[in-house]
Amino acid sequence: MAQDMEALYQQRLKRYTTALHKGKPDMVPIRPFVAEFICNVSGHTCQEVTQDFELAFEATRACCKKFDWDATVPNMVYLYGTIPQVVGLKYYGVPGVGLSPNGGFNYIEPPEESDSFMQPDEYDALIADPTGYLLNTWLPRVSKDVVKPGQPATVRNNLSFLKGGMALMNYFSSFPGAIERMRRETGTVSAIAGILKAPLDILADKFRGFIGLCMDLMEQPDKVLAACEALQPHMFQIALASADPTKTLPVTIWMHRGCVPFVSQDHFDKIMWPTLKPIVLELWKRGHQVLFYAEGKWGAHLKTFRELPAGSIIFHCDRDDIFEVHRVLGDKFAISGGIPNVMLAYGKPEEVRDYTKKVIQTVARDGGYILDAGAIVQNDAKVENIQAMTDAGREFGVY
Repeated sequence: MAQDMEALYQQRLKRYTTALHKGKPDMVPIRPFVAEFICNVSGHTCQEVTQDFELAFEATRACCKKFDWDATVPNMVYLYGTIPQVVGLKYYGVPGVGLSPNGGFNYIEPPEESDSFMQPDEYDALIADPTGYLLNTWLPRVSKDVVKPGQPATVRNNLSFLKGGMALMNYFSSFPGAIERMRRETGTVSAIAGILKAPLDILADKFRGFIGLCMDLMEQPDKVLAACEALQPHMFQIALASADPTKTLPVTIWMHRGCVPFVSQDHFDKIMWPTLKPIVLELWKRGHQVLFYAEGKWGAHLKTFRELPAGSIIFHCDRDDIFEVHRVLGDKFAISGGIPNVMLAYGKPEEVRDYTKKVIQTVARDGGYILDAGAIVQNDAKVENIQAMTDAGREFGVY
């Protein structure tokens, strides 16, 4: 039995990696990024799988046993609720802690400009010393427990560092075992390794908030550019340090609000792209592909992405027209996703089957396609629709 499972794993790994590099494997690989959807299969609440990552690992394996998937992420819920709670972070909403126990976690934007975790006149401090700014200014603002430098230490301050570090190490050190169990028990490939975010998205998500960043782009764009340039080597180092050392699996960039219409085309051309492109090029130079997980719509920038070397990225299609994405990028890069999450949540299995068939017969025709939903799958998706997508992938995806 163990030998059969390992043979299945090797078959799936070859299928997946062949498609990542725009090849034509034996069949279209299926790789859903399932987050809170795992609760629909395991019977857990979102609160349970957020607070106990072992339950999340277990629920993901349950999905792998139920569905014929080639690859997935051992835990796509992402947030381990204990970490923001013991650190006292203000910018996460945690299921069951201020939120419904049956909904996903969320990010909390600063409600007012005065509440921003970075103030508009602090760019010079961030640019001069990003690490020092994070530790001395940003962290005391985002945590209700961390005290400012020069203030008397408290028990809660000390415990936030101690317990937060312990929780973080416990969580991430558990992934190798979870990946091995997924391989050994289900024959399923761990889909990604490494994390990247664009410097501009870091400013919007964690420092200024989206509204604050928009104001800065209009009032002090040179400072925004300089801050992105200062953050760039840090983003690269995080991606490189967390990347797959075997260079088999892609680093993933979670693409948030650096696109039109969240920012202007001019700001994309002059700030967003010039501070992201060098990171991608350097990762590719070192043998690492990058999965562009293009959340939302990035159609305005598809031709810009063609500047990258062939095969250096995989473009994941969320709300863009996947057939147009294929027309513009399909000759240079592999493509994944494109099955609408709205359809998986509210459509009928026959609709999902027919649309998946159309995508496979068009986008996957010459290889280089990985079947997946458009966005991370949450618990509004119906089990029967995920089953229909999977079944259609196997029925129509054989080359």
